[in-house]
Amino acid sequence: MPGPLDGYRIIDLTSMISGPLATMILADQGADVIKVENPDGGDHTRAAANRRNGFSASFLNNNRNKRSVALDLKNPAALEALLRLIGTADVFVQNFRPGVADRMGLGEEAVRAVALNIIYVSISGFGETGPYAQKPVYDPLIQAVSGLASIQAGSDAERPRLVRTIVPDKLTAYNAAQAITAALLARERTGQGQHIRLSMLDAIVAFLWASDMGSQTFVGDEIPQQEAASFIDLIYETATGPISAAVQTNREWAALTRALDKPEWLDDPRFKTPALRQRHINERLILTQEALRTRPADEWLDRLTREGVPCAPVLTRTQMLSNAQVVANGIVVETEHKDAGRLRQARPAARFSVTPATVRHGGPALGEQTAEVLAELGYSSEAIEALRSREHAA
Repeated sequence: MPGPLDGYRIIDLTSMISGPLATMILADQGADVIKVENPDGGDHTRAAANRRNGFSASFLNNNRNKRSVALDLKNPAALEALLRLIGTADVFVQNFRPGVADRMGLGEEAVRAVALNIIYVSISGFGETGPYAQKPVYDPLIQAVSGLASIQAGSDAERPRLVRTIVPDKLTAYNAAQAITAALLARERTGQGQHIRLSMLDAIVAFLWASDMGSQTFVGDEIPQQEAASFIDLIYETATGPISAAVQTNREWAALTRALDKPEWLDDPRFKTPALRQRHINERLILTQEALRTRPADEWLDRLTREGVPCAPVLTRTQMLSNAQVVANGIVVETEHKDAGRLRQARPAARFSVTPATVRHGGPALGEQTAEVLAELGYSSEAIEALRSREHAA
């Protein structure tokens, strides 16, 4: 059976990561995502490094299952064609800087004139109002303003540190994909479209609050400087390589003492309760690290697992590919791209028992489906060629 979003059409004017990843999630789930790009280069990630046969890994990993239409939107005829296309769609997504879509003739009013009940989605960096609204945005700036870099440091007094993956970009994508499906569900019930506004700053602040903003939760009782967490992470060195282990409950703590053959830790007044173990986290983790250095990783993982201690090996990216758990669940798949060759990617994360998400085809070449999509709108081959000729001339 087709994916759960089969039959829905999404017009995607986004570029880079947050927008394209959001629409790829929906494309994987069956939506017909039509990526509209400037004929002069298209999505910026097409020009990224790590390329094969004209395709960058970055573009391929955020744009599979889509169709690409190349239109020079400065050309009135191309803008008219896009508006005709929007009139057939359920969702319109753009991530231009606030105000740009309106100046292009693609603001909400113009789009609703051709698709009254469409879901109109605006993804921005800092939001649509405020002193930062017009700033150019990249992921590190959101990490900086949101407090994430300070949290990553472990304490407000320490030098802030960036997370070494673009969490705000990718988290915004997942928020956008979920919001779009929620809006489509609401439209099914009410018949009414709506405008979804989402910024990277919105997404990361909401994400942090669930676990990292307790110090700011009680109004009137804020903690002005974040209490220092441990500066030791839960990656431990063993005699042969790193492992990770983590304990929360009293049962897990007792299991750790058995696995490490440290029964005396159960009588240590610093470690009697979860609250005390958190208060004395540095001392506890230092002792754990000292014990774990004495034996090989595989031996420790066996002992920890037998006692019921949550634990896992620490893998490189290459090692992850052949890890037994990853392989058993089929998390990484290989597909054939007609131009870029054999590709390895993560499969769609959510698995549907009746309407499976699938990798139907790889990321498209720039404008690969322009003629196909315009023909679906009723354009003759002559009209399509004339439109392309004007774009090439421009």
